[in-house]
Amino acid sequence: MGDPTRPPLQLACGQHVVIAAFDDIPEHEFKITEVFDDCVGGYSLTGPLAGEYGEPDFEMILRVID
Repeated sequence: MGDPTRPPLQLACGQHVVIAAFDDIPEHEFKITEVFDDCVGGYSLTGPLAGEYGEPDFEMILRVID
């Protein structure tokens, strides 16, 4: 589960967020194109996955950039 002390993020299509590092992938910027019940869909903008579609869980989102 997520951090209970962290306020819920207000997520919307078009926002840029920072996704936490995982496996060998560093923290990176991501553009949201869809918001689902438990994750967001969109494209990585930076890092080794730039241009790739993904659906990271809400817990992977560190912060909203804009």
